[in-house]
Amino acid sequence: MVIKKRHWALPTAPLVLVLLAATGCVSTPSAPAEPTAARSAPVARVCAKPAAGPAKAPAGAVTVDPAVVGDLAAKTKKSPPNTTFWLRPGKHRLESDRYAQIIPKKGNTYLGAPGAVLDGRKTNQYAFGGAARDVTIRYLTVQGFVAPQNEGVVNHDSADGWVIEHATIQNNSGAGLMAGARQQIRASCLRGNGQYGMNAYKADDSISDLVLEGNEIVGNNKDDWERRRPGCGCSGGVKFWAVNGADVRGNWVHANHGAGLWADTNNNDFRIEGNVLEANDGAALIYETSYNAVIRKNTIRRNNWVEGRKYADRGDNFPFATVYLSESGGEPRIRARTDKIEIYRNVLENNWSGITLWENADRFCNSPANTSSGDCTLLVRDTDRCAQPAIATAPLYADCRWKTQRVDIHHNRFVLDTSVVGCTVKCGRMAVLANYGTYPDWTPYPGERVAEAITHKQQNRWHDNVYRGPWSFIAHDPSRKLDFGQWQGTPYQQDAGSTFRARDGG
Repeated sequence: MVIKKRHWALPTAPLVLVLLAATGCVSTPSAPAEPTAARSAPVARVCAKPAAGPAKAPAGAVTVDPAVVGDLAAKTKKSPPNTTFWLRPGKHRLESDRYAQIIPKKGNTYLGAPGAVLDGRKTNQYAFGGAARDVTIRYLTVQGFVAPQNEGVVNHDSADGWVIEHATIQNNSGAGLMAGARQQIRASCLRGNGQYGMNAYKADDSISDLVLEGNEIVGNNKDDWERRRPGCGCSGGVKFWAVNGADVRGNWVHANHGAGLWADTNNNDFRIEGNVLEANDGAALIYETSYNAVIRKNTIRRNNWVEGRKYADRGDNFPFATVYLSESGGEPRIRARTDKIEIYRNVLENNWSGITLWENADRFCNSPANTSSGDCTLLVRDTDRCAQPAIATAPLYADCRWKTQRVDIHHNRFVLDTSVVGCTVKCGRMAVLANYGTYPDWTPYPGERVAEAITHKQQNRWHDNVYRGPWSFIAHDPSRKLDFGQWQGTPYQQDAGSTFRARDGG
């Protein structure tokens, strides 16, 4: 697997400008009526009360005995495709070889009885692997496996069409679960895994039509990979790589050590809706070098307290946010269910800051500053074309750069009580900005070109939102801190139809 470095998209040059404390301006008496926003989404409490599997073997199922080491792997090997296996209550084990695993056949189904656990005993690396399609795993706990970094325990080889329902995948190293095309993960508990709850990565970038619904994703990145491999970009609740089409709905993503949900590098056509994203150490959601998404009706609260405070304490002025769009936007030329990124009817409450739209002027195809090494935008098939002199002229000038564009942020409710978050500055910011382009020396985007584009020319728009608390606004570059009146006024003209009350919370 290619290891892609984490890219928080900091400007190339250090930011040394100190931002002032948040001010408390008040909307004018003529402000319009308060727009409506989403109610809190229901919480998917799966881990505390997992659904019980069948107490008896279904008709025709092969019974698996926990007293026989390796029984499940052996019976899977002997049985034809489309076989159903019923695992009796108790701890099921594989042979002691670290590569011992179950290799399903096409259409196999694995059902756990109440109390059925497949335990890797900190010995086996993988639980279920191989290329078989349309495998189903239900009502089974999978724990104690030791997959290496960036690898996964269940569906290790990212086979297509798997269904994982009412499963508990917990306390494994690496990722609890990998993903393939048409995979469905429903009503499952992804808890306490060393790196990710799920790593949606496939070497040929062929994952599409992914569904993640009604799951609890909690306490992942237990092994703190950002500390072990600084800059790896390899931690959090769920990581998505080059997924084309994903529905992420009704999940409870909380208390992960890093970001909650992170879509990184050429993802497209996401719907992220009705989730509760809560108390993650980093951002609730990062959408990075990706395209076309709807983010709606989510409850997003108490995120980014750990990482946001860490950077603020070091004096870093970058507006680290709980929803972070980095070089991502709407692109009508790429087929999807939407041609923009629309963020609406969400409730964001007592997070470390709000939404940041960012673009790194130095990050483009073939630039050494592109940490998604070897990748180019979805608009350019031949990456080698993104070089001088061609990159300085149309169409490559536009198409060789991931752009934060066509982002529509409306009818959200942003609440900040600094006494709850425990902060006074740098924790209540909305931002649209870029750095000053300097690198490499052949860059076609020098100076303020990208900052001007993201701020004024790329159809990024806030409107009809509700603000409660001492919010401030950053535009163009980190030195331009604005109050609400300046944010609404010329030349930024943001948040038309929005209301603002500077008092904490409410």
